[in-house]
Amino acid sequence: MHKDLLRLARAERSVRIHLACCLAAAVVAGLLVLVQAELLAGVLSGRFAIAALLPLALVVACRGLLGWAQGVLAGRAATALKSALRRLLFGRVEGLGPAYRSGELVTLAGRGLDALDPYLTGYLPSVAVAGVVPLAVVVRLFVADLATAVIVVLTLPLIPIFGALVGWTTKTVTERQWRALARLGGHFLDVVRGLPTLRAFGRARYQASVIREVAEAHRAATMRTLRVAFLSSLVLELVASLSLALVAVPVGLRLLSGSLDLRTALLVLLLAPEAYLPLRAMGTRFHAAMEGVAAADEAFAVINPPQEAGRATAPAGAATGTGKAGGAGRPAPAGGPPEIRLEDVTVRYPGREETALDRVSLVIEPGERLAIVGPSGAGKSTLLHLLLGFVTPSEGRVLVDGTDLAGLDLDEWRRRLAFVPQRPHLFATSVADNIALGSAAGPEEVRAAAAAAQVAEFAAALPQGYDTPLGERGANLSAGQRQRVALARAFCRPAARVLLLDEPTARLDGRSEAAIVAATRRLAEGRTAIIVAHRPAMIDLADRVVRLDGGALVPPVPAPPISLQGGEAR
Repeated sequence: MHKDLLRLARAERSVRIHLACCLAAAVVAGLLVLVQAELLAGVLSGRFAIAALLPLALVVACRGLLGWAQGVLAGRAATALKSALRRLLFGRVEGLGPAYRSGELVTLAGRGLDALDPYLTGYLPSVAVAGVVPLAVVVRLFVADLATAVIVVLTLPLIPIFGALVGWTTKTVTERQWRALARLGGHFLDVVRGLPTLRAFGRARYQASVIREVAEAHRAATMRTLRVAFLSSLVLELVASLSLALVAVPVGLRLLSGSLDLRTALLVLLLAPEAYLPLRAMGTRFHAAMEGVAAADEAFAVINPPQEAGRATAPAGAATGTGKAGGAGRPAPAGGPPEIRLEDVTVRYPGREETALDRVSLVIEPGERLAIVGPSGAGKSTLLHLLLGFVTPSEGRVLVDGTDLAGLDLDEWRRRLAFVPQRPHLFATSVADNIALGSAAGPEEVRAAAAAAQVAEFAAALPQGYDTPLGERGANLSAGQRQRVALARAFCRPAARVLLLDEPTARLDGRSEAAIVAATRRLAEGRTAIIVAHRPAMIDLADRVVRLDGGALVPPVPAPPISLQGGEAR
């Protein structure tokens, strides 16, 4: 069984009980095949009376009842396990940050985890049966007919060998199919969310062509997976049929020659297929389960990222759902604005070869206001996500007052941060609740923060003032108003000593930009401020400007010397 799923199944009592009963029912139903074969061979050979048909009917009924119970128990186990996995996944979303695309997470939590059903309801019971029934059948064949048992023992390993050879290919193509599906779901959701912007800039038609390309890639990956699955079924059926032929032909010849009695021949012919059937079923269901396994791998990679696996608190939290994104590392340095130092930091996102940041070394002095500029995709947002703890350096380290950020308690460190993203998310609750989000601010603090961020200008005109409920994502506010609410959130965090702003004036008109710039100037007082900016008004707030391009820092170009009229430099 998948080791992480097994750990989760052991931790969840309902999953553990239902899964154990399901596997027990599958194994008992498989072992009843031996009793059924004995009775049927005895009746057909005349050794047992016709009255033996009654216990035979009872055995068949018991197998049917156990099959029904297996299906019910497997369905309940699958439902409970998926619920537990989704609970862990949703509990981890808060600490993921923007490094993960929300569309891919939606696809993973929905379609991805639903693909675990064939694994839990089909593949696992078939593995349990394949581990017990063939062995029991071989033992009975050794007692009944040694020659047939030897043939079965020699040919039986061919099915798992060929199944494993084909399975490696299946696993690879299924992972490609899942990645294509996740990319399709993530890109489609992002395009739907950004339709107004795409329409405004005339890029909607181009994105339609991109979606067609991504959908075609998913279709091609799915067809490759189906081809491998069908070919593998052909291989397993062919091997099993040839093996049965090697058993049936000698048995028939020996029966004609009189060296084998009818009851033994019937028993052998009835039992031999049952030795191969569980292995064939396991191989067939393996292919149907691979998409779910790929989704489970991705889910556990999100729940317990590799960089957190080595932390002391991660294993227990990952298995039980009690762990937190930050762990219980060293407390963050307290006091005033910290010194932040990046030493040869390189960041690579999972599944990408190119670097988002490439050997970046940078010192940000306490209380300094630093502007980061550069083209789109240069790594500016990645640098902010690095300081937020959403991504971890592949190489190098980030020091906060001389302490490695990887060893700090991230929850405590984030309490010292105020982050204003480029696209702040407002929830379907009141204006006041949206401003106080993530803080313990009371009504007076909320109104003071709103006044400082110039939210009071429009909040007073709303039907219920600060108690006016907003639409999801602030649907009934303008872009500038949403940005001011995000700044008010930062004003509600007086303990924050580091201010991170990701292009807060992007897509705003001149009046809204002036309001945001004025509020940002007040917010940055007494704090270390790191501002990702394109607009000159925001850049003018900074004490120093650094440029990123292609993930690397661009050295500043020295200004040319000013020449005097006589040609002498001054």
